[in-house]
Amino acid sequence: MAKPIQIIATKKLSGEQKQALAKANIEVIEADFIQTQNKPFELKDLNENLIFTSQNAVHSVLSNPESEKLKSKNVFCVGLKTKILLSESGFNVVAYTGYASDLAEIITLIYRNESFTFFSGNLRRETLPQALKEGEVKFNEIQVYDTSLTPQKIKTAPDAILFFSPSGVESYLKENTIKKEKCFCIGETTADALDKITKNIIIADQPTVEDVIEDVIQEYK
Repeated sequence: MAKPIQIIATKKLSGEQKQALAKANIEVIEADFIQTQNKPFELKDLNENLIFTSQNAVHSVLSNPESEKLKSKNVFCVGLKTKILLSESGFNVVAYTGYASDLAEIITLIYRNESFTFFSGNLRRETLPQALKEGEVKFNEIQVYDTSLTPQKIKTAPDAILFFSPSGVESYLKENTIKKEKCFCIGETTADALDKITKNIIIADQPTVEDVIEDVIQEYK
């Protein structure tokens, strides 16, 4: 047997995802380099449409006893998993995109005369709020979860590292350096966070964990 390829996943993977890697003779070390936590918030001053850019925000809003009353509003979101979670929870998703920048474009081009409430986390990127401001779209923001970095030192030198968010990159680099490792990224925004560190980057076609894992398996076939 060839020596297994060793990779680090900067967040815990599902059983299925790990199995797919094991089948391809890829050994994975996994650790959550970021943690998210719901935070208390009030559902007031809501605009006619809602924006979610992560599943974390959806989970937090759903845990609010008044979330039922939001289901009559139209929802715009980033990410297929976020969309599925919203739809299955009874929300009406009008538009979803892979990236915040694309969502901003749809809103500023087609829905610019409507008003929005953006449910966000404390470490969110400026992409969406900035674009809405520039497009003079009426919106407000409610922070519904906190992301904290949980860096840890990795002792083994892996062949590759899997990154799923810019915060994950930041957290990893606090305790570790990236030398020759291949970096597999869930999307452009995550890859941008590695901009000055390495050029050895592979970006998933679709921003899902599954696509990242597919890329890894393809790469080491």
